[in-house]
Amino acid sequence: MGGLKSDKGAYFSKLKSLLEEYRSVFIVSVDNVSSQQMHEVRQALRSEAVVLMGKNTMVRRALKGFVAENPDYERLLPHVRGNVGFVFTNGDLKDIRDKILANKVAAPARAGAVAPADVWVPAGNTGMEPGKTSFFQALGVPTKIARGTIEITTDLKLVEAGLKVGPSEAVLLNMLNISPFTYGLGVLQVYDAGNTFAPEVLDIGEEQLLKTFTSAISTISCISLAINFPTLPSVIHSFFNSYKNVLAVAVETDITWEGIEALKDRIANPDAYASAAPAAAATETAAAAETKAEESEKEDSDEEGFGGLFD
Repeated sequence: MGGLKSDKGAYFSKLKSLLEEYRSVFIVSVDNVSSQQMHEVRQALRSEAVVLMGKNTMVRRALKGFVAENPDYERLLPHVRGNVGFVFTNGDLKDIRDKILANKVAAPARAGAVAPADVWVPAGNTGMEPGKTSFFQALGVPTKIARGTIEITTDLKLVEAGLKVGPSEAVLLNMLNISPFTYGLGVLQVYDAGNTFAPEVLDIGEEQLLKTFTSAISTISCISLAINFPTLPSVIHSFFNSYKNVLAVAVETDITWEGIEALKDRIANPDAYASAAPAAAATETAAAAETKAEESEKEDSDEEGFGGLFD
C-alpha cells in the first residue's frame, strides 16, 4: 500500500513539473497503438517534447489538486476521457502535431473494430478456387470464374467509415491480404498558454485570419453607421459622409471657401469643362505620338551607325 501511494505521489509530482515546464500540451488518443509505436513517437519527439501516459482517474485527481494554484488547468479536465495520453512541448505546435501524426502502421481488419475509413474491395483476380464463391456471394461481392479462379468483377465498398467490422467482412479482408486500417496517435485537443482549442485551428493561415479580421471590421462599420454610434472603424466613413453633406449645402447656398469655388464653377459652367476635356485628351494623344516618332527615329539612326567592312 505504501508503495502504491509513493507511486501516485511520484506521478503527481512529474505531471505538475511538466505542466510548469511546458506551456503547451497535446491530448492524444492512443487507441490501437502498440508499445513499439509509442517508442518510435518518443524517439521522433526527443529533445522537443515529452510523452506522458497515466490512468484517467489519477490524472483528473492530480489536475483537481493543481487547480487551486493554476485555475487554467481546469480546462484540461473535460478532455481527460477515453484512451488518451499527453504530449508536453515548448516547440512549434504545428511541427510537433505533424510529428505526432506521422507514425502510422497498417493493420488488418478485426471483427468488432470500428472502421476509421471506408473499406473497398478492388476488382481483380483473387487467385482463390471456385469452391469459395458462396462466401463471396453471402457478402454481396460480385464475382465470376476466370481461368479456374474467382475474379471480383467490380469495386465494392465492404465497410463504411464509423461502422463496426463484421466477422465475415474481417475474414474476407484477411483472405484477400487487405490491411485497410492505419493506426497511430491522434490529436484530440490542444492546450496552449491556458487555452484549449481543436487541432484544426493550427491549420488556419495568416491569409484566412486577415480575411476574417477585415470582414469583422466591415461588419462593425456597417452597424455603427446604421445606428449612428461612432466607433474607430466607422469614424473615417462618418467624416467623409459629413463632408459630402457640407459640400451639398455649399453648392445650394452662397457659402464658399477656398477649394469649393472650382466645384461651383464646374457646376455653373459645364460646357466650358466639357470642351476642355476633348482638347486635353487630344493634346495627350499628340504628345504620345510625338514621343513614339522620336523613339522610332532614334532606333533608325542607331541602326545606320553599324557599318560593316563589306558595305
